[in-house]
Amino acid sequence: MPGDADIARICALIGDPSRARVLMALADGRALPAGMLAGEAGVSASTVSEHLRRLLDGRLVVVERQGRTRYYRLAGPQVAEALEAVARIAPPEPVRSLRQGTHAHALRRARTCYNHLAGRLGTALMAALLRDGVLTGEHRRGVGADRLAGPGHEIAYRLTPHGRRTLEELGLDLAVLRGRRDPIRYCLDWSEQRHHLAGPLGAAVTDRVFALGWLRRTDRRRVVVLTDVGRDGFGRLGVPDDWDAAA
Repeated sequence: MPGDADIARICALIGDPSRARVLMALADGRALPAGMLAGEAGVSASTVSEHLRRLLDGRLVVVERQGRTRYYRLAGPQVAEALEAVARIAPPEPVRSLRQGTHAHALRRARTCYNHLAGRLGTALMAALLRDGVLTGEHRRGVGADRLAGPGHEIAYRLTPHGRRTLEELGLDLAVLRGRRDPIRYCLDWSEQRHHLAGPLGAAVTDRVFALGWLRRTDRRRVVVLTDVGRDGFGRLGVPDDWDAAA
């Protein structure tokens, strides 16, 4: 018989500062080589190899080989959800340089959370979709008020007929939602303490806005930038011009 969940083992893996930086570097869902992860963690190649071995043993990351290079990625969205949950209760790291401050500001403005959009832009999009009736939501029976704790289970969000038409006009293939368990989920955004869209629909919307050129990735981990065409595009989805007014 298996016993209770061994959270101490997982927390110990995440709790090492170098391994935490490795995991956060992978939090946008992309696969990265060990050399790049060593730079993110600020350790040597041999040291990061040991950290990656332990993360593999703990099933927090997986590895795939392309030619002679090994690429590492998070083992799945549940790992990203765990990192997001820890981030919500963690104190902010001290900012000791202009570069760190710039990166911290950019992360809060617009970033990816595994495979979906987060930060102020992500929460502004979620609010717009609800306000304009693209999505509707209600508390699940027996759960009560949203505890702002779980990764997308307390509120049942649904796509309305109007919302289906809106997203199809955006060029979204909603067939990706068929047969999926909990196709419309949410995360509580760690920096904004509001919901952003997650799950299969969140991933599909994010893939589509990248394909349309509304967003572009940067060389700063997880940070994304809203383009000029994206500003108009997100506006058509109801995101107000002043979505970043809290900056």
